[in-house]
Amino acid sequence: MVSNRAAVDQLLDKYEPVLKAAFIDAIADIRSQVVLKRLVERLERGDVVGAIDLLSIEREAFGPLELAFAEAYNAGGMGLAGELKLRDPQGQRIAFRFGVRDPEAEAWLREHSAMLVTRIVEDQRAAIRTALAEGLVRGDNPRRTALDVVGRVSRVTGHREGGVIGLTSQQERAATRARLELGGGEPDQLRAYLTRERRDRRFDRLVTEAIRSGKRIDTATIQKMIGRYEDRLLDLRGEMLARTETMAALGKSRDDAMKQAIHSGKVDATFVTKTWRSAGDGRVRHTHRALNATAVGYFEGFQSPSGAQLMFPGDTSAPIGETSGCRCTVEYKVDYTGQFLARRAA
Repeated sequence: MVSNRAAVDQLLDKYEPVLKAAFIDAIADIRSQVVLKRLVERLERGDVVGAIDLLSIEREAFGPLELAFAEAYNAGGMGLAGELKLRDPQGQRIAFRFGVRDPEAEAWLREHSAMLVTRIVEDQRAAIRTALAEGLVRGDNPRRTALDVVGRVSRVTGHREGGVIGLTSQQERAATRARLELGGGEPDQLRAYLTRERRDRRFDRLVTEAIRSGKRIDTATIQKMIGRYEDRLLDLRGEMLARTETMAALGKSRDDAMKQAIHSGKVDATFVTKTWRSAGDGRVRHTHRALNATAVGYFEGFQSPSGAQLMFPGDTSAPIGETSGCRCTVEYKVDYTGQFLARRAA
């Protein structure tokens, strides 16, 4: 039986922070390269497309993220290879090593990395396009619009903070609504802001006082509050991306390791079963609670109540609703007795 939940958790603990840091660092680098004067000039001309191009949000910026993903993938495959205790018909141990340069493995890594980064880049550009266009429609000062997108330089750290670079389109909309809630000054809007989970609660007293007194919050303070909110949304984006992609890398590579053992002839797929194991807590999505303890053959998929089929937790061919933030694992079992008897009979 190859479950070793602890081993998978150790790999998650190791590589999730690495992937998150690679993503956050990429965003910080993009922000640091911005020449604000040139960006403002393009916005003054109403050139949204040119402004976006000037930000240089491209695949090359996320190279370290692709490398981190590949490291997690290789670690997962080598980990399962080390957990397998393969034996021949005489019961002797058989050496097996995960092939990190396996053509199928390399092809999947290339394709998934390209898809992952392309998705990040396209979503980034869409979110920024919306923010810039809306700023122009509202008649905002081009410099203010630019700073709302790229963030403002902190006098303490010297780095840009806040801004929508790095956020998903959905998060950009949340930040825009939060800005309107604070700027509108209406009690109901301010109360709506106080329900936002990722807000900086250190400003709650100020918002509560604005509700009581009817006085508007000054623009500089609103900018600071939204900057904090955007930074926390970015941190959440990094967490979710790292969790989802680390699980995808580990789930795929561990499954590929078993596949390599089968293709090498060291394991007979007929005698391999895999069992779904959920994280076992209240955060597990209901479809995965239903899958817990479900056992299928190696080449079979797990049928989710949603209708989706997954070969393993984190299977990137499944809908994102089945993989985002998933913490489940799969347990592989090789029936060595059955395999031994079958080979001896042959």
